[in-house]
Amino acid sequence: MQVKKETIQHTSFLLIFIGVCTFLLTLSFGNSQRLWHAYLLAYVYFVLLSLGGLFFTSVHYAANAGWSVNIRRLAEACTAYLPWAALLSLPLIGGAFSLYDWLDPNKVATDSLLAHKTAYLNLPFFLTRLTIFFAGWIFFANKLIAFSLKQDQDGTTLWTQKSTKYSILFLLFFVFSLSLFSVDFLMSLDAHWFSTIFGVYVFAGLFQSIFALLILLSIYFMQQKAYKHLITVEHLHDLGKFLLAATVFWAYIAFSQYMLIWYANLPEETTFFISRSQGNWMWVSISLIVFKFIVPFLFLLPRWIKRIPKLIGAIACLILWMQLVDIYWLIYPHWSMKQPEFGWLEIAIWLGFAGVFVQSLSHFLHQHSPIALKDPHRSQSTAHKVIY
Repeated sequence: MQVKKETIQHTSFLLIFIGVCTFLLTLSFGNSQRLWHAYLLAYVYFVLLSLGGLFFTSVHYAANAGWSVNIRRLAEACTAYLPWAALLSLPLIGGAFSLYDWLDPNKVATDSLLAHKTAYLNLPFFLTRLTIFFAGWIFFANKLIAFSLKQDQDGTTLWTQKSTKYSILFLLFFVFSLSLFSVDFLMSLDAHWFSTIFGVYVFAGLFQSIFALLILLSIYFMQQKAYKHLITVEHLHDLGKFLLAATVFWAYIAFSQYMLIWYANLPEETTFFISRSQGNWMWVSISLIVFKFIVPFLFLLPRWIKRIPKLIGAIACLILWMQLVDIYWLIYPHWSMKQPEFGWLEIAIWLGFAGVFVQSLSHFLHQHSPIALKDPHRSQSTAHKVIY
């Protein structure tokens, strides 16, 4: 059954209202430090989902893929959130003083390591990097979407060629920008700790979660009469295979980061995992291993599961939830190292961000065709069959 645009709009506005009211009330009368951790949690979660859509689109063009033409527009729709993400960065800049020790002059003055890192970790340079990140991401997203929509009108291959060139440039920019973004917003929460593989770990979560989201969007449009012959179980099957690969990749990077730090056994590195292996934080760590790797891995192995929308949709929902747990695991020990703190505040703030993301996504998909109309590879995607 098709969900009406008005229903989606009303629901998303309600979620935004809940998020805004919770934010203002907590900022005025509640624990502002916990509020900013909840804000950062939701902010990073949806930025990574939006960037995941842009990454998928760029890889599609760079690889000259044909099978994914009919689902590419769904990934493009995710990028509609990026301008809103840039706007939502502004409150976070004010809250950064409650999050990052390197913004506290008194702590920097008494901490030699923080003082040593001030050449990079300082507010003007931080804001400069943030501006460059979003300017670059929005620029490339606008270019690729503009080319895609122009191709809907005339069907010429010129737009595919231009998209390929810009996609390659974006992927180069993406490597550096995402790595530095993850360092700035996540790793610098504890400026004493560092990991050279941290950016890859954050990318692995992005890589896994975007396929989960595309599976859910594909299932939705498979149920619509107008698109059920264009987005089929064959596309769902391929997305499931990529989701399986992304799950293994995340586990590999997570293990690599842990193993290298455990083997070196350097005090300045081991603090990260020690704090996450004590008390109830240990159960959060174990839940990531079980529900972000073992369960999805085992369920995605059989061919037939990837071809049943309800089953693979359930796995996709689990992975999107565990992506939130993963980012929570990265952020919240900085706020509450003794035990995990998760309640209505984190949920309400996340719902507010979810409302903005859903509103931007649905507006794009109602304003433009969910399927690329005149892509030269569309017939290949429509006739796509998975034989393995």
